[in-house]
Amino acid sequence: MSIGISKASKEDAGFLAQMILQSSRAEKKFGIYDLVFGVKKDEELLKYLERLIVTDTKNHCHYSNFLIANIDSKQVGTLCSYEPRISTHDAFKRSLQEIGFEGDISEYEDILNVCNFAQNNRTLIFDFMEELEGFVDVGILKALMQKSLLTARLKGYRIAQTIVEIGSLETILLYKKLGFREVKQKECDLYKEKFGRMGLALLEIEF
Repeated sequence: MSIGISKASKEDAGFLAQMILQSSRAEKKFGIYDLVFGVKKDEELLKYLERLIVTDTKNHCHYSNFLIANIDSKQVGTLCSYEPRISTHDAFKRSLQEIGFEGDISEYEDILNVCNFAQNNRTLIFDFMEELEGFVDVGILKALMQKSLLTARLKGYRIAQTIVEIGSLETILLYKKLGFREVKQKECDLYKEKFGRMGLALLEIEF
C-alpha cells in the first residue's frame, strides 16, 4: 500500500477541519475549539475551523502548515508543523477577527496562560497528527513525520516539540515510537475542570 505525502491547499480545508476537531477532542466530547467557539453543533464548529484554516493571517491552524497523507487518492491523515515565532497567539486572535468571530475567548486564554508551556522560537511545534479510523498502523504517521522532519531540517530546525494531554497513553506511546521523549508535565486544575484531564505533557525530538 503506497502512501503519498503532499502539502495541503485551501481546497483541503474541509478535511483539515475534521482532523483538527478530531485531534483537539482526543476522544473527549469537548475540546479546546469547542471552548473557543462556544457552539453546540459540530457543523457550525467545522465551518468556523474551515474559515480559520484559510485566513490571510498565518495562524497555527493555517493550511500552509499541514501535510496530508493519501492512499489510493484518499486523504487519510494529517500533520501540522508550525513556527511559534510566526503562528503566535496574536496571529490566532487576528485570524478570529478576520473571519468575523467576536466571541469571548477569555477562558481559552486563561488555559493558555496557566496550563501551557512557554514556546521556544528556535523549536518547531508539531500538532494535529491524526489519521482516519480504519487506517491505523499502516505507516501513515511515520511517513508524515519523516517528511515534516526533513522539511524542518532544511529550515534550520534541530528540535521539535509537541504537547499532548496527560493520560493520553496511546498518543504518547505513538510519539515515543516516532522518536520523541517526554521532557515535562504540567498538572493544571483549570484544565481538569474544563476537559476532565489532569493537564499537559511536553514531548521533544532532536533530529
